[in-house]
Amino acid sequence: MSIQTPNALAEAYARDGFYFPVRAMNEAEALSYRQRLEASEMALGGPLKSAMRTDVHLLFTWADELIRNENVLDAVEAAIGPNILCWITNFFIKEPKDGNYVSWHQDATYWGLEPHDQVLTAWLALSDAPVESGAMKFLAGSHREGLHAHEDTFHQNNLLSRGQEIQVEVDESLATDIPLRAGEFSLHHVLMTHGSHPNTTDDRRIGLAIRYIPTTVRQTKVRDTAVLVRGVDEYGHFDLLDGPDADLSERALATHKDANERLVKALLSGTDKQQLRD
Repeated sequence: MSIQTPNALAEAYARDGFYFPVRAMNEAEALSYRQRLEASEMALGGPLKSAMRTDVHLLFTWADELIRNENVLDAVEAAIGPNILCWITNFFIKEPKDGNYVSWHQDATYWGLEPHDQVLTAWLALSDAPVESGAMKFLAGSHREGLHAHEDTFHQNNLLSRGQEIQVEVDESLATDIPLRAGEFSLHHVLMTHGSHPNTTDDRRIGLAIRYIPTTVRQTKVRDTAVLVRGVDEYGHFDLLDGPDADLSERALATHKDANERLVKALLSGTDKQQLRD
């Protein structure tokens, strides 16, 4: 599937709860961003840990560029309108054969964002993400079922913040695989039931999940932060942040620390956990 017109995207997204693939950049550009990520990891002594995998756009200039990609924002605007905030970002990186997975879940479960119907994720592939790498799987139309109960597992190989699993029967034979090439992205609704299996390939599967919301959306758990990436904010529901002035600068680290602490309070409320998993 490729984007033909904004109306076609909006109709398919409303019907299915997802849309893919859309190209954000060519494969050479995607490789350059992967190289910048991996250079940052090398400088830090290894793969990004939990805190730095979250809100990465507040730490690195190259990640700030990604959330402002015009092709991504054009597709997001077709789905949720012209005034757009980037709420958070999350790297979902599966190392070769590391056993990490994402349980079947809905994103909205612990986020505290309301109303749900305008919240979406753009999942941007910085490496090829074939089915064998643990590509995402979506249940088409499940975004119209409302929010289901979830159970926290905090399983060490589950990439979700609480290892949450949806408490309904999931028939995987009905799921749609979402393979992507490097530089492509998908969109999915915050109530979409989705998950992914472990990476069985010899390469890393690198995806950046960018959580976009219209400026009308509120955070109900904490006074939260966001970055205005398109249009205007006439509501003031979030404290608006600027991008980093330099990679891992003193200002960037302080901004990230504050934003991450607020996010942890929202995502882990009701548990005895104090930080996101490593």
